[in-house]
Parts: sequence; structure tokens; C-alpha cells
Amino acid sequence: MRSDIVLTLTGPDRVGIVEEVTGVLLGIEGNVGTGRMARLGGEFAMLLLVSLPAANVSQIDAAFTSLAHEGYKITFGETAAAAKASPAAFDVYRIDVRGADHEGIIHEIARELSRLGINIESAETGTVEAPVTGVPLFFMKTLVHVPAQLAEAEWMAALDEAARASGLDIDISFEPAADPGS
Repeated sequence: MRSDIVLTLTGPDRVGIVEEVTGVLLGIEGNVGTGRMARLGGEFAMLLLVSLPAANVSQIDAAFTSLAHEGYKITFGETAAAAKASPAAFDVYRIDVRGADHEGIIHEIARELSRLGINIESAETGTVEAPVTGVPLFFMKTLVHVPAQLAEAEWMAALDEAARASGLDIDISFEPAADPGS
């Protein structure tokens, strides 16, 4: 029997860290399924869904001892068996947000999505310099699950209105998307 765990690792960025972590996992018969990895400042972060024999879950701490001694923080936990929603239960959309960078953009967008019952499946955020002025421009790319009973025009208008009402100087675009989890 196999177990699925969510494993996180954060610590100093260096050449070879992905190879080392995946080698450690391979050594305990772990297979990486879904994963996200990013360099954030001078740090590196990994978030992985790993499948491994249930008997090997107890070996994770010992397997990562050397990386822990190097200053990496490793956490893991077995996933709960998630009930898969039927495809008719939600629609999948990609939402892109762009605009002048300022505090609170992510919070305001997330609050309105939550209020509408829309679940964020994944999100990527960052800033880029504007071409002429060099002013930081914020971007947020999200994949969301929208309850099927929620009218498209209604939730899109509500999100646009929430952005305007909170004074956010941003553009929001929406497009239907395929669900990478299905």
C-alpha cells in the first residue's frame, strides 16, 4: 500500500538541491507527482506531493537528516483522502490580475473569491518593472474552481467591482481553462 505525503523544503538556494532532494526521495522509494519549486530571494522552496510505500513514511526524518543539518527546513504530512468533486460541480477558470504594485492586492482578490465560494487551486504572483518607467507592476496568475451554479457574468462583475471599490488600480482577465488535476 502506498501513502501520499505533502513534503515542503525551504532553505538556501544552491546548485544541485533539486537533484539531492529527489535522490533522497528515490532512496525511500518515493515518487514525486505534483510539485512546485521556486527561488525566492536567496532561498529555495519546494512543495511536493510524494507517493511512497506506507512502511517508508517513517523513514523520511532520517532520510533528510543531512539536509536538515545544512539548515534546510523539511516538513511533511500524509494527505487526507480527498473526495473528488464531480466535473459538473465546478467550472475551471484562469484569472490574471495585473496592475500597479501595492500592499493588499492578493488579500483583496482572495477575499472576494472566498466570499463568492470560488476556490483557488493554484496561484503565482510576482512583480516586473514597467517598460518605460521601471515602476513595479504586480501580476497574479490563478487557476480557480468556480461553483457551477454561480453565473459567470455575476462572479466576474463582482470581482471587478471589489477591485474598484477597494481602490485597486488593476486589470483582471478571465478565461475558461482545463483542470490540470483531472
